[in-house]
Amino acid sequence: MPAGQKVLDISVVIPAYNEEKRIDECLRRVTAFLSLKDREWEVIVSSDGSTDKTEEIVRTHIGKRQDGRLKYIPAAHAGKGAAVRRGVLAAEGKVILITDTDLSAPIKESDKLMAVLDSGWDIAIGSRAIREKDCDVQQDPKRWLAGRIFNILVRMIVLKGFKDTQCGFKCLKKEAAHTLFRAQTLDSFCFDIELLCLAKKMDYKVKEVPVMWKEALFSKVNLVKDSIPMLKELFYLRKKYPQKKFTG
Repeated sequence: MPAGQKVLDISVVIPAYNEEKRIDECLRRVTAFLSLKDREWEVIVSSDGSTDKTEEIVRTHIGKRQDGRLKYIPAAHAGKGAAVRRGVLAAEGKVILITDTDLSAPIKESDKLMAVLDSGWDIAIGSRAIREKDCDVQQDPKRWLAGRIFNILVRMIVLKGFKDTQCGFKCLKKEAAHTLFRAQTLDSFCFDIELLCLAKKMDYKVKEVPVMWKEALFSKVNLVKDSIPMLKELFYLRKKYPQKKFTG
């Protein structure tokens, strides 16, 4: 790190694919929240080959700030996993938060994940399946059912021990994040599962944390089109990371 450069407490990584309808409000909320905290921070928008006005909107925010806290990484379309990986490996914060542009989990819920890391865990993942007071989950019944079925398949085929692997709200200590994402290879939506397989393999401490969550409109996941490729990737991960290593 160059002399005189401040140590960053947190990096927020936001993968984005054609998010012109949501990225403006997302950046307003995230930067406003972080500005209220006594922390040094950065926000990284990692594009997955956006072809709409996403880049234009982000660069407008960058121009208005002029403080170097907001960054944009352009790249060709490869998948959400690839976009998240690029953003995480570029992040310099002691803690790295991954969140979606729709902010289905409100950015204030990051305090819960940060508290878990402060208590000694390496990774905290938001969960819609574990419920506690003030952690209301609002979701379309069909998507809720599809999510539950998919998680059952995840536990049967490749990885036991987690009730919700697909919530796009995760927080990792920098060392763990960089180590895992250098090893992680899947570019698709199943990157979350590979990340947890690697975390188990490398003995990182992972905790599921109940969070408030409200399903946003215009989900990028197509329940019909994406189901077969995701199922194939579960069997790929089963072969790559034998389940017997992760049971218990």
